[in-house]
Amino acid sequence: MEEINSMEEKSSGKEENFGDKEPSEKKASSKKYEIDMCNGPLFGKIMIFYIPLMLSGILQLLFNAADIVVVGRFAGNEALAAVGSTGSLTNLLVNIFMGLSVGANVLVARFYGANQKDELREMIQTAMATALAGGAILIFVGFFLAKPALGLMGTPEDVISHSVLYMRIYFAGMPFMMIYNFGSAVLRAVGDTKRPLYYLLIAGVANVLLNLVFVIVFHMGVAGVAAATVASQAISAALVVRCLVQTDGVYRLVLEGIRIVPDKLIKMIQIGVPAGMQGALFSVSNVLIQSSVNSFGSVAMAGNTAGSNIEGFVYTAMNAFHQATISFCGQNYGARKYKRIGKVLLICELMVVAVGVLMGNAAYLFGGTLLKLYTVDPQVIAYGILRMKIISVPYFLCGMMDVAVGALRGMGYAIMPMLVSLTGACLFRVVWIYTIFQRYHTLECLYYSYPISWFLTFAVHLVCFTIVYRKVLKKNAVTAQN
Repeated sequence: MEEINSMEEKSSGKEENFGDKEPSEKKASSKKYEIDMCNGPLFGKIMIFYIPLMLSGILQLLFNAADIVVVGRFAGNEALAAVGSTGSLTNLLVNIFMGLSVGANVLVARFYGANQKDELREMIQTAMATALAGGAILIFVGFFLAKPALGLMGTPEDVISHSVLYMRIYFAGMPFMMIYNFGSAVLRAVGDTKRPLYYLLIAGVANVLLNLVFVIVFHMGVAGVAAATVASQAISAALVVRCLVQTDGVYRLVLEGIRIVPDKLIKMIQIGVPAGMQGALFSVSNVLIQSSVNSFGSVAMAGNTAGSNIEGFVYTAMNAFHQATISFCGQNYGARKYKRIGKVLLICELMVVAVGVLMGNAAYLFGGTLLKLYTVDPQVIAYGILRMKIISVPYFLCGMMDVAVGALRGMGYAIMPMLVSLTGACLFRVVWIYTIFQRYHTLECLYYSYPISWFLTFAVHLVCFTIVYRKVLKKNAVTAQN
């Protein structure tokens, strides 16, 4: 299968001056945030990249956790179920556009690694224009599809009105979410994971404070939670744009120059749309699973929501290695240092297993205590612990799967991981729901579809990477001989 590997092969050597000619003291101010991924030992640099990125992801989760904790403690189980029931559908609707940010990440990393300055600038302008357009489209998609889609998911009558209201307000902030995610993708591609962390810290504090004011003081319920989230996203978007505009690095954003460069958009789509579809396919299966959970009632829904929210912290800690794999493989692919790609994969796989096993088991062992942050209802807590027992403990398998995908994407292979995920995750789970789950109609049976699908999908992704990696090394050897 041919993929996006016939991209810019020029500029294999380093330019003497990468970026605009500026005073050395100004260059130092941007360089201190960047990481040279193409030279020197990898482990330390991966961890320097990983830690701020992991913390950033956890802060993003805290936005939603603050929503769920506040609404669960001060607005009741129906409101808690309403906020949680929108997650799978929201992810389904936004994943295509979020996938494009993955395409932007891969391409910026590649152009940066290859020292292709003009290509890099055009890519950044295109990425931000796409973020604005995608955010505007999602406002209307979320507003008009919220009620019919939640109805198709079988959302109970005592929950659906709250869920629709939450989704419509939440989607009003989509342009801010898109701008932040595309902007932080650009920064990640050059190795800067620190400044996005600082921006999310500021936005996270604002989100928590606004949650408390809107829900407790003004009694706005789910509307207050959604409004607080939108406001915090606007803050993080403004900060990341300010960073890109004021940077003295080659990845500087010129607001007047924001436009879509057709060939850059096409390349971003070629990598990003399959990545987004892969995320959407996971979301499709999650929507079906959420619909199945809904059949057990609002108490089970609330427990599922709280348990999955805690698991989200484990996933985020592991997913940062997926992001690291994309950026490190992308830069080294652009610099034609292909042997380092195999080392990146090995290091990230070992580390994601360590983090997944440690955090996944800790989440389950302390699940009873953690779930009390969300609710005091013993039935809700029992349902949350049930989910975490089956999903959280083997969660490292999901991390291994994602790291293998990241290596393939970093090398420009996008369709292959999408097809594997279609079969191994989405199709498998759909078949499971309509066969095994129909026979053994229990939450335990439903949840077992997760770890089994992770293992199968990881195994196939690893085979695909081995084939692709050998092909790349062989092609490089032939090129060197010629």
